Amino acid sequence: MLSPHELATLMLVKDDPDQIGDRAELDTLLERHLIKLEQAEDIGLPRPRITENGNSILEACSRLR
Repeated sequence: MLSPHELATLMLVKDDPDQIGDRAELDTLLERHLIKLEQAEDIGLPRPRITENGNSILEACSRLR
C-alpha cells in the first residue's frame, strides 16, 4: 500500500520528472519497482521515470474515481 505522499510523488514522476528533486518517497518507489532512474543526457544526472508497474498503479487509481 502506498502512502498519499508516495502516490503523489508517483504522479509527479509521470507528469514532470524534472521537477521532483530529492524526495524520501523516491526510495520507496524505487524499492517497489514503480519508478527507475535513467541517466539524463542533457544534464548528466539521474532522472526518475515511471515503470509499467507504476503506470498500472496510477491507471487503477484513476478508475476508482
